[in-house]
Amino acid sequence: MLQQAYQYMKYNLLILILLVLVFPTDLWSAERPNFLFIVVDDQSPFDLKIYNPDTTLETPHLDQLAAEGMVLDQAYHMGSFSGAVCTPSRHMIMSGRTVWHLPIGPMKEKNCIADLDQYTIPAVFNRAGYDTMRTCKKGNSYEAANKHFKIRHDATKRGDTPETGSAWHAEHVLDFLDQRESANERPPFLIQLGFSHPHDIRNGTPALLAKYGATNHTNENSLPPSHPRQPELPPNYLPNSPFPNGHTDVRDELAVSGVWSNRDSQTIRNERGRLFACSENIDIQIGRVLKKLEELGELDNTYIIYTSDHGIAVGRHGLQGKQNLYEHTLRVPYIIKGPGIPPGLRALGNIYLSDTLATLCDLAGIPVPDSNQGMSFKPVLEGKTGVVRDVLYGTYSGGDKPGMRCVRKGDWKLIQYDVRNGSVRETQLFNLAENPHELLREHHDSTVISLTGVTPAAHQINLANSPEHAGKLAEMETLLLSEMRRLGDPHRLWNQPDDGLPPLPRPKDKVRSPQPSIP
Repeated sequence: MLQQAYQYMKYNLLILILLVLVFPTDLWSAERPNFLFIVVDDQSPFDLKIYNPDTTLETPHLDQLAAEGMVLDQAYHMGSFSGAVCTPSRHMIMSGRTVWHLPIGPMKEKNCIADLDQYTIPAVFNRAGYDTMRTCKKGNSYEAANKHFKIRHDATKRGDTPETGSAWHAEHVLDFLDQRESANERPPFLIQLGFSHPHDIRNGTPALLAKYGATNHTNENSLPPSHPRQPELPPNYLPNSPFPNGHTDVRDELAVSGVWSNRDSQTIRNERGRLFACSENIDIQIGRVLKKLEELGELDNTYIIYTSDHGIAVGRHGLQGKQNLYEHTLRVPYIIKGPGIPPGLRALGNIYLSDTLATLCDLAGIPVPDSNQGMSFKPVLEGKTGVVRDVLYGTYSGGDKPGMRCVRKGDWKLIQYDVRNGSVRETQLFNLAENPHELLREHHDSTVISLTGVTPAAHQINLANSPEHAGKLAEMETLLLSEMRRLGDPHRLWNQPDDGLPPLPRPKDKVRSPQPSIP
């Protein structure tokens, strides 16, 4: 404990010295940037026109944000060891730590320091003299870090009225800005504006539900009504998952109100309409906050970041939830606008959400804590480079162990499944430049084509069994093992050396039933 306290004091002293050097005349100088960090819940980038020109979702404020800032096309969360994927993702955002080095999960005693919360985003920015404020959902987050926000208004708001929905979160930010307007001093601020939507229950406002032809369907024994204004099915829609992926009994796959276990086109189109209604409402609330910042004269000196804790399937690949490693779920939207960022540009980035802490510190001129494992992508934002890393890793083991793993390098992506006590072992290899939706043989079925209106090219399949791609498969499998070792993954797949890791306990026979509701 004495050693930890010494490190803590040394870190604080370093921050104070650097602040005096960088800002010698006025610690609260208006030149110090503000931050508005917007995090939504369960948003696939492919819902947004910024990433998918074919979507019918309208988000004019996000579109403007992208036009005035930078869009990162390859931003990822790293995965999860829990069906509540939100929880490790939000720990990674706050702490800058990788998935196997968090204060929760199977490696917490071995791989994480005891006082990590002292080196998370709000704690670091508090010590740097920032006013920190947060509003977000309750639960499935990093509570020890969240307590460090000086002002906090957390509640889960997924209703269809201003008091029960996304407007509630925006109102608290507007109140904070109103108080700031009347204050004598204006320290720089860091606001985390978190929305509870578009996570289910996706109760959209009546007007926006009508716009997207959707209803808040509540009868499990009937299908929702169809409507021509409902969004079309996604191009990688399937009526069933091709094989059990190891967590088909998770709550997201069986118990989402309005969907349950249904994967028919009528249900999925209605649910996508509900998701779009909730997403457009979020955009409306963001617009209100941006307008207020402009009225205060603080918009130009504020970095505005929009992202999600992870993506979501909602019918893609026959899945509903976020417990998978396809691009629609492992990738997240990431849009950032602010001082020094050239407008209207795109970059691959190759970032993780866990790079956020290092990047915010870099933009603010604050020392990055030693506990951080992420990489600042400020050079990407300045146009000095296109990516911060060449290889991207993903994991999911919230159900059967060892679960799913993936690795991406360039256009190539490998996903492997080792579940159901070894009875399901699947490999998928995709060239994402030629098959961006990760289409499978099942997508070539005439019935599926008639529903989606998408006729895949012959080569748009899983290439793992193609003899001409055997060399690429071997290369990607080697790369995956290398990343698993580098990142401290505690498991190994069936076709990998065990590296002396303890064997997995044999699962007990159980009756598979839905997990409890996830906030």
